[in-house]
Amino acid sequence: MPLPKTLAQTFAFRSNVAGSGLMSRFDRRALAHSSWTEIVVPLTFDRTFLAKRKFSFLAPGISGISVWPRQIPVQHGCIRRQFCSSRSIRAIGRGPEEKGSDLMPPAKKMLWAPIIQEGVFRFDANEGAKKQAWPSVSFVNGQDRESPITLTAEAHIREPLYIPQCRTDNGSQTITVKLPEGTSFYGTGEVSGPLERTGKRVFAWNTDAWGYGPSTTALYQSHPWVLALLPDGTTFGVLADTTRRAEIDTRKASTIRFVASGSYPVITFGPFSSPEAVLTALSKATGTLAMPPKWTLGYQQCRWSYETADRVVEIATTFREKKIPCDVIWMDIDYMNAWRCFTFDPETFPEPAKLSDLLHEKGFKGVWMLDPGIKQEPGWSVYDSGTAEDVWVLQANKKPYAGEVWPGPCCFPDYTQAKTRKWWGGLVKDFVKIGVDGIWNDMNEPAVFKSLSKTMPDTNIHRGDEDLGGSQNHQHYHNVYGMLMARSTYEGMILANPEKRPFVLTRAGHVGSQRYAATWTGDNLSSWIHLEMSIPMSLNLGLSGQPFSGPDIGGFGGNATPQMFARWMGIGAMLPFARGHSEKGTVDHEPWEFGKECEDVCRQALYRRYRILPHLYTLFYKAHTTGVPIMSPLFFADPKDEKLRKVEDSFLLGPLLVAACTKAGKKPDPKKTVLPSGLWQLFDFDDSHPDLPLLFLKGGSIIPTGQVSQNTGDVSENDPITLIIALDEEGKAEGTLYEDDGDSFEYKKGQFLLTRYSAALVSSSTGGSSGKKIVIKITQSDGYLSRPKRPLKVRILLANKAELEGEGVDGEELTVDLPSRFDMAQITTLIQQQDLPKEDDENIPDEADHETSESLAVPPTTLLDLKIGDWSLKVAPWIGGRIVSMIHEPTETEWLEGKLEHGAYEEYSGVEYRSPGCVEQYDVKKEQSDIEGTDGVVMEGDIGGGLVMCRQIGGKGADSKIVQISSSIEARSVGAGSGGFSRLVCLRVHPSFKVANYELALVKFTSISGEAREIVPKPGDIMLTADDRPNGEWAFLDKENGVAIVNRFNPEQVFTCVIHWSAGICNLELWSEERPVSKETPLQICHEYETVSEQELLQSQP
Repeated sequence: MPLPKTLAQTFAFRSNVAGSGLMSRFDRRALAHSSWTEIVVPLTFDRTFLAKRKFSFLAPGISGISVWPRQIPVQHGCIRRQFCSSRSIRAIGRGPEEKGSDLMPPAKKMLWAPIIQEGVFRFDANEGAKKQAWPSVSFVNGQDRESPITLTAEAHIREPLYIPQCRTDNGSQTITVKLPEGTSFYGTGEVSGPLERTGKRVFAWNTDAWGYGPSTTALYQSHPWVLALLPDGTTFGVLADTTRRAEIDTRKASTIRFVASGSYPVITFGPFSSPEAVLTALSKATGTLAMPPKWTLGYQQCRWSYETADRVVEIATTFREKKIPCDVIWMDIDYMNAWRCFTFDPETFPEPAKLSDLLHEKGFKGVWMLDPGIKQEPGWSVYDSGTAEDVWVLQANKKPYAGEVWPGPCCFPDYTQAKTRKWWGGLVKDFVKIGVDGIWNDMNEPAVFKSLSKTMPDTNIHRGDEDLGGSQNHQHYHNVYGMLMARSTYEGMILANPEKRPFVLTRAGHVGSQRYAATWTGDNLSSWIHLEMSIPMSLNLGLSGQPFSGPDIGGFGGNATPQMFARWMGIGAMLPFARGHSEKGTVDHEPWEFGKECEDVCRQALYRRYRILPHLYTLFYKAHTTGVPIMSPLFFADPKDEKLRKVEDSFLLGPLLVAACTKAGKKPDPKKTVLPSGLWQLFDFDDSHPDLPLLFLKGGSIIPTGQVSQNTGDVSENDPITLIIALDEEGKAEGTLYEDDGDSFEYKKGQFLLTRYSAALVSSSTGGSSGKKIVIKITQSDGYLSRPKRPLKVRILLANKAELEGEGVDGEELTVDLPSRFDMAQITTLIQQQDLPKEDDENIPDEADHETSESLAVPPTTLLDLKIGDWSLKVAPWIGGRIVSMIHEPTETEWLEGKLEHGAYEEYSGVEYRSPGCVEQYDVKKEQSDIEGTDGVVMEGDIGGGLVMCRQIGGKGADSKIVQISSSIEARSVGAGSGGFSRLVCLRVHPSFKVANYELALVKFTSISGEAREIVPKPGDIMLTADDRPNGEWAFLDKENGVAIVNRFNPEQVFTCVIHWSAGICNLELWSEERPVSKETPLQICHEYETVSEQELLQSQP
């Protein structure tokens, strides 16, 4: 139905949605007044027309008011509505059948002007929309968005290549940017699902999204930003600079679409030659991450919650005892007194300052949670002071709003006001004095309980500063609430310690929040899907300007499994933010809670992180100064290569490529890893494991690494620096190391050391048999810090995992001779013999794996049946050479408890549970039967690094009552530069004996010191060393069945005996010493088992 002509002449209506509007074309001079109490719009139409129309009005501070005509008093052909505002008033009307009419004009090209730098343009729908646009909160300096620049004569990009089109509909702006066919999309902030975003639509609306999945459309943060990789490899960025709820639609190929209410500008960046250039330009507008204290790069451990201060100390102590690196312990909400912020529970956390001191003594920092909700409790000082200062968010009726969260009804600080930020900062200042090192802002979307929207009402009022947008409803400020809280917290920490860099973690964020806080990917789940999403989620946050992020390692909700947790730690340890976290009601998620092998993998993963900290810290500095993300997708190495655009199980840390496997039961394969063009050298830290990612270094690169430490505070400036070097095709490489004091702002005054190293292959008459050498030197050094006197080591990566090593003094030129081709061939042969990683390496078994294996009707290969005197044994050579059954026939006793691939009788090559040797394939070298008919077998398995584990099982004749086992770890070959010795190994014998009744079971022996011992079942490991060890014999007694199994061994071969009780199992372990082995010095344990009656045992061991 067309509009009556008289109305069309008076209004050129634009469409509207609840919550905003676009200016109608009536007297603009009237709207220029600072205050209006009444809008009178002359209309000439009848009530029949009115009955079919809905009108909407918007005033600042008031949510969009949509009213049907019966609510509007119509007098003398006028619509009247009263408002009071300090800004312009806009009124909009639209009919339901007007789509496609002159009331909804076609999309138009937008007005543009260059801002910030060459290649960055601001677009507005028209001059009126430009004037109505609210101030920028995302820009570091809002005036930069408002001030066009004059391009120099040398400028290459003088006008935009791609001009967005704008359509207005019901008060919303729809912005469309059409790009060349074959464009790939990234960014869009914190989003779940795939890395490449074509075909996706999400909403920038900060939402408490516990339990989110790959298709969830709104998470905890809002970044209305898209990074577009064009078909030719050039890169383009688009920012919709609005704080309001925004639709980001990339469902249509090569097309970006934003929809948000009100008038807002669009900022485009590029196209530039690389994604780095686009993100650097973005950072000039929205800022870079605040340079964090160095300790925040270490591993961090959290739990909702460590319920007491004693439990916190216990966790910290266990990390140190187990030598698992960790820098930070986190205090979740339960440290508070009745969940009230800025308080401490007097019973469970009675002395927080003392707890902080204890953590500091152990080399830990403490991060404590602060939520925005302040309990509405008159008489409590925090609430009373907030009320006195008038800092609360208001309801539409101008009374303080109270919403339900953890403490009950809570008021919420209005961080849009400078006075509120000052008030909050003062509370933070006092809070920090008890030794708080960092602050965690949670629940700051803001989340509100007992609300379908999970947040406060849109009609709530924020009395914002004029430079933020003035007084507005909550819908306008919702997306920046968490960012402004983080800003307030950051500024409060500066007040407490002006010379120290603050650390703030925020759950909610917006474009620009990286200036104040790090973030994480919210309340994820312990699932393989969430593990898989960890990489693309962190990547897309980095591609949206927030480089300091990572997931809850292991998953927040639900229970991780051993393989999942180990794999997650392997990946998470290489991400910018590395924190393990889990919620109440789940199993404990510390690295040692999933078995010894998982613990070992976690330890090795964190050793990796601490080794690469010099490189990682350098990347943080680069992100701080340039806006380039710390971790980046593979296409950063070659933006033109289409095969790299959807790779999301690998990522780059500068020139270091991390290739992970995120699928259960699978393992990374260097032959299947997608690599960018050029040379990429595979390497590790002698820590290869199927549950750890593969590492590749780009040819032409140098990365600095350090030593393993238990925390960043253990590192000295005089510790050796190791440069890992990969030469390019021209025999050259270069890299950078950034150093400062790691904690203060002195780096801003030049108190840093920025070193550029180079390496080059040159010809030389003294270059060894090849006539060539590699020269490593410093080519540039910046900053006022003096260079420490420290050793400089180099690892030069060659093809096929071969390496050269050298050592010198940092600051001096270092040369390493290149071996001849013959020598290189020998080195390569040795490396290939080690075959790392091996095809037969096994992942850590998962519970699901066990269930699958048990369901197999036929095992994958044939068990060996051995008849040894009174004994019947079954051996599985293909899976660790393990003994899966051990039956004493005269008593019909099955002594072993376990499954085909787990438990029963196993042997390992390290002190770590299920270390190499446990699951490798063993080759049967000999099946033997002596003259009296006793069976036996000789097996050996390759455990990597030139080592094999050998095992011989047999007896003493046909009438033998004894099973004899002789085991050893032997060196067959070792890698170049090892001096003929292997890595540290320990021969660990791990039998699992079946416990029928815990009350009728014990371990009995006489120690070397002569003490008779009886050990009954109890939790934990009992480690017996030195004279506490059994004197060559111990026994597991099953009183219920009246039998015992006696284990005899040579104490000179066994350095530790371990007793461990668990569900239905007793482990009696024998450990050799831990040391390297050579061909001449293997490790060996010879031992035997015999079944005796309880009476015989008591007679032999009174």
